Amino acid sequence: MLFLQRIHTSYGHIEAVKGIDLKINKGEIVCLIGSNGAGKSTTLMTISGILKPAKGKILFDGEEIHRLPPHKIVAKGISQVPEGRRIFPRLTVRENLEMGAYAVHSQESNPPHPPLQKGGRGGFSTQLEYVFDLFPVLKERQKQMGGTLSGGEQQMLAIGRALMSKPKLLLLDEPSLGLAPIFVGKIFKTIKELNAEGLTILLVEQNANAALKLAHRGYVIESGKVTKEGSGRELINDPDIKKAYLGE
Repeated sequence: MLFLQRIHTSYGHIEAVKGIDLKINKGEIVCLIGSNGAGKSTTLMTISGILKPAKGKILFDGEEIHRLPPHKIVAKGISQVPEGRRIFPRLTVRENLEMGAYAVHSQESNPPHPPLQKGGRGGFSTQLEYVFDLFPVLKERQKQMGGTLSGGEQQMLAIGRALMSKPKLLLLDEPSLGLAPIFVGKIFKTIKELNAEGLTILLVEQNANAALKLAHRGYVIESGKVTKEGSGRELINDPDIKKAYLGE
């Protein structure tokens, strides 16, 4: 589904990603693990089009996407849940979810940028109910400002917002960061459920143990380069991985 071929991405004069090759097959959960500053988030931001690679190619369903603007990449079927959630705190829960559907809805409707309407073309109403079924607390609080939710609820909102565009590939950047254990369990359970329904997932996660247990395959990124790859089982049993990332 997704191929990264020798991707180089820089912040100013600092090269953060140095020739990464990745592949993600349809229906997989693939995780990226590595220390802070290794280039994991930069990789996701490059896939999303927020950052442009200086070299290399990104192909999604066989089509080059690395020159496309972010909103067109969303319309192709890739959505990202950014690190730190980045919800709109002064918009209601429902308005946050409407924003998640905006790029796809505007592609499917005429005129090009109409307001979202319940039951409109693009299946907004159906997708909204799907998100509410997945996270019932969001339905209960749909009129509440996003910034007044707890950290765990905001993470659910961020995931729900990404799902509103009906993605084929979901990019998750540190979904458990800063959450209470009860919410961490809920988030990982949700990731597993989404994948069981057929959603392909690329996961960046500091909790390497939980991520590798969940993932079909994984990559280790160090200083902007892939240093190891393998199945989740292979990596979790690798002595070097245990020592560096699993505290064993």
